Amino acid sequence: MTKLLIATAAAVIAFAAPATAKERVFTHEGVTYAYTATPSDAGLVLEGKASKGGKFRLVVKGDWVNGYAGGARVTFRAPTRSEAGAVLVAQR
Repeated sequence: MTKLLIATAAAVIAFAAPATAKERVFTHEGVTYAYTATPSDAGLVLEGKASKGGKFRLVVKGDWVNGYAGGARVTFRAPTRSEAGAVLVAQR
C-alpha cells in the first residue's frame, strides 16, 4: 500500500495547486484520495488520506518530497509534469 501511496503522491504533486488549501479528491485504481495542498515556509504541504490505506503528509520543496505515507517515512524526487503524464495544452 505504501508503494501505491508514493506513486499516487507523485501524481498529486505534479498536479497540485500550490495557492489553495481547498480539499481535492481523486480516485486512482479504485482508491479514493482526499488531500489539501497548503503553502508553508517548509514548502508545499500535502496532507490527506486514502480510502484504503492511511493518512499521508508530504512536503514538496524544490526537487524533493519528504514525509509520511501509510505510517512509513518516504523521500523521493518530485516528478516533473511530463514524468507524471501531464499534457500541456496551452500556455500564455
